[in-house]
Amino acid sequence: MKPFEYTRAGAAAGAVALFRPGDMYLGGGTNLVDLMRLGVAEPERLVDVSRLPLDRVEADGDGLRVGAAVRNSDLGAHPLVLARYPMLARAVLSGASGQIRNMATVGGNLLQRTRCPYFQDVSKPCNKRLRGSGCPAIPGDHAHLAVLGHSPACVATHPSDMAVALAALDARVHVTGPAGSREVPMPGLHRLPGDEPDRDTVLEPGELITAVALPPPPPGRATYRKVRERASFAFALVSVAAALDVGADGTVAGVRLALGGVAHAPWRATRAEAALLGAPAGEEAFARAAEAELEQAVPLPRNAYKVPLARNLIVQTLRELTP
Repeated sequence: MKPFEYTRAGAAAGAVALFRPGDMYLGGGTNLVDLMRLGVAEPERLVDVSRLPLDRVEADGDGLRVGAAVRNSDLGAHPLVLARYPMLARAVLSGASGQIRNMATVGGNLLQRTRCPYFQDVSKPCNKRLRGSGCPAIPGDHAHLAVLGHSPACVATHPSDMAVALAALDARVHVTGPAGSREVPMPGLHRLPGDEPDRDTVLEPGELITAVALPPPPPGRATYRKVRERASFAFALVSVAAALDVGADGTVAGVRLALGGVAHAPWRATRAEAALLGAPAGEEAFARAAEAELEQAVPLPRNAYKVPLARNLIVQTLRELTP
């Protein structure tokens, strides 16, 4: 590991004031420290923000405000989250192991790197590490990688379960930085690769996530489902965060859908949502909506299975939520 300096910030404004080119913020470290050990990340200095007074989950009217330093385990088990946002609780508790969730923070989870095995192997070229060096995953091992929104520069997938639920819930990410404070919508925080795959988010250098604000929960029923190769310690092959509100006449009055494991960013399924609004709540409409969303998929030779997998998962999840 390359030698680095370390300093601990006492407040969000102080952390931003400390930040200089070559620095990186340190939350729980569950992704960053691994990348440093692999030689992928080489910060000049770590600015520790894990102990900032941003570790509270609080009601905000009918919504919720979650501090960026809240640990994932605490978020997933919080009574307000369990009562108001079961989709989010299930997503958080689907991620990684209990030990990792005990360390990982909300802000760090959102900012973990979109990655694939080639990104983590410094002996291989990777456009995310060095733009223009190539993407060996496209002709190589891409069985677990993106089928939506990818580019010739990168087919990596975003690993966060929590971010998929937040994208479905229309969360807003509060950020402070050298130019002041702002809010970034979810989806909208994470970028598709385009020709800049090394940029995972829209954050500028020195910007720090301070909180995530959740609006009132959507009406109806909600859940999160994840398909993976083994029962634990595995990223999603495909995941679905869904909320469904069915009216008294049996038609869809409201719907939220977001997909994980299929793109460089959490994927809000807006085409499927539009197809479902006003339609009879049933398997036929659910299948048509899923197909409308997935017709834009461009699978590679060894990950084409993700398209029918995503279709079936969308249909099954919506069927589960139908009264």
